[in-house]
Amino acid sequence: MAIPEPNHTGTVDFNGCSTWYRITGEPGRTPLVVLHGGPGAGHNYTLSIANIAQQDRQVVHYDQLGTGLSTHLPDKGADFWTVQLFLDELDNLLKALGIADGYHLLGQSWGGMLAAEHAVRRPTGLRGLVIANSPASMELWLKAAAGLRAELPPEVQHTLLAHEAAGTTDDPAYRAAEQVFNERHVCRLTPNPPEVQATWDNIAADPTVYHTMNGPNEFHVVGTLKDWSVVDRLHLIDVPTLLVSGRYDEATPETLRPFADHIPDVRWHMFEHSSHMPHVEEEELYLRVVGSFLDSTD
Repeated sequence: MAIPEPNHTGTVDFNGCSTWYRITGEPGRTPLVVLHGGPGAGHNYTLSIANIAQQDRQVVHYDQLGTGLSTHLPDKGADFWTVQLFLDELDNLLKALGIADGYHLLGQSWGGMLAAEHAVRRPTGLRGLVIANSPASMELWLKAAAGLRAELPPEVQHTLLAHEAAGTTDDPAYRAAEQVFNERHVCRLTPNPPEVQATWDNIAADPTVYHTMNGPNEFHVVGTLKDWSVVDRLHLIDVPTLLVSGRYDEATPETLRPFADHIPDVRWHMFEHSSHMPHVEEEELYLRVVGSFLDSTD
């Protein structure tokens, strides 16, 4: 499906910086706000979700601070790039757009982690929550990544380990080995669709947020998020929640299991032909599943 053009784009001020956003569709039913992954990946790869606007609801995409079309701050250190920063930015955006009293959230990967952090605070305007391809803790994510790495060809595993030990994760040989993992567990469409490639380009152009909070790639997490967990707070989420994952996802079922076990009103859809991006790998089915869930929460 073609990615629809936005009805409106703009920026809102956030502590002297700018958060860029785009809105698809006209006001109608409860709007959907999409939180991209990374951290630092940018909104581009989630743009197919804008087709939810066909349900007579606006879809809001935005670039989190440090990414894409929002303000970049490459000189800021680890003490600046925190979960709380991005929670505050989301609250600021909701208020600036005038939708804080009623909205749905869809968070993909890191965006789902951020959405869960938002939801456990029980904001009065949150109507429904989609946690897509996200872990409930980085301990679970790293354990899953270790298992998936062990299934890679031996020469690929050797290359990854050698360069990680040497601190040369920017070496072309390491990047090539990394791509083997990505083609299995991140996006199984080759070549990647243009909007997905645009997200990789975002990270390459300014890796500040991704490298600081995550690390050099999806499976070698050495950044400030490495000890993150929301498991002990999930029982506080009090809105209907849809979990999304792919059969070949780097977010394995074990990483999502605490969401299913502890969120009171939850359902889970596994996309059988997808990895980490079922919104592009099985786009039409994804839009139907998410759309039906949002219908039910309305």
